[in-house]
Amino acid sequence: MITQLREKSQITIPKEVIKKLKLKVGDSIDIDVEDNNIILKPVVIVPKDQAWFWSKEWQQDEKQADKDIKNGETKKFNSVQELFDDLDN
Repeated sequence: MITQLREKSQITIPKEVIKKLKLKVGDSIDIDVEDNNIILKPVVIVPKDQAWFWSKEWQQDEKQADKDIKNGETKKFNSVQELFDDLDN
């Protein structure tokens, strides 16, 4: 697909791309240059106070927790004290 650079350095993203990536007005797009190519990537901006949740490490731990839950590798406790007792052991 080919587009033209317009006034104020604007380009139009073809409708097919908009549909395929499910983009809508107001979405954020990261622009990068790699090997003399322009790379456009849709991104979601996360508030700074929530960034920890989206870190690579946290997401890996979330996946592991989901796997453990799916495989029944969890424990149930009847009270907080029972949980603390188990953690102490």
